[in-house]
Amino acid sequence: MNELKLKTNMDTDFLKIIAIIVMVIDHVGDVFFPQYPVFRWIGRIAFPIFCYCLTVGLLYTHDIKKYLLRLGVFAFISQPFYILAFQPDAFIENITNMNIYFTLFVSLLTVWGFKEKKWWLFLLGVLLVSFINFDYSTTGIILMLIFYLCRNKPVLGATLYILSYLPALYGNSLEDPFALIIGEYAVGFEIFSILAVPFIFVKMHTNMKVSKWFFYVFYPLHLFVIFIVRILLKI
Repeated sequence: MNELKLKTNMDTDFLKIIAIIVMVIDHVGDVFFPQYPVFRWIGRIAFPIFCYCLTVGLLYTHDIKKYLLRLGVFAFISQPFYILAFQPDAFIENITNMNIYFTLFVSLLTVWGFKEKKWWLFLLGVLLVSFINFDYSTTGIILMLIFYLCRNKPVLGATLYILSYLPALYGNSLEDPFALIIGEYAVGFEIFSILAVPFIFVKMHTNMKVSKWFFYVFYPLHLFVIFIVRILLKI
């Protein structure tokens, strides 16, 4: 099986644009409109798309080490902005709450270890996200493994992807401010990640091209803007 002949969506620049738009909606809602969970529901689309684009990058990059280096550098650059955007009054206390770039870095490293049968690297990545406070925890690794293993089987990939989010349907609290409340039943907001399915598994042909550096810079930049607005609004 030729791993480069993907049968899923290869329009990754378009997907990244979608992901950063819904990410901004998510973050704006989190900081400025926490009483309206719909912002967070929409935001659930972003992380799976980022993980998928990373999986495509894993298969197509000419230099995985440079790819990892870029992610690692921007993870460190983004960390202070991440804390300032969400927890500006508790900066030191949140210094080890890792931003999404760290999650993506470790997820990519882990699945690369899986791909190359470097099992020590795979195990190390799993342990890191399990015992350190990474945003989204092990979800990135799980999603990337699904995308990688089902790269030529989109129907199976979509099925496993949806199944991975079905636990959100049960065991949730009615007190959860982000849950979808249906009568006396609470559905975890993670269920809205299923909305990413058509973006990932249906081929699109927008042929959109955007500089890779735009996507790297956008994350810390939008966090900085959120921080500045917080200051102006005295939030």
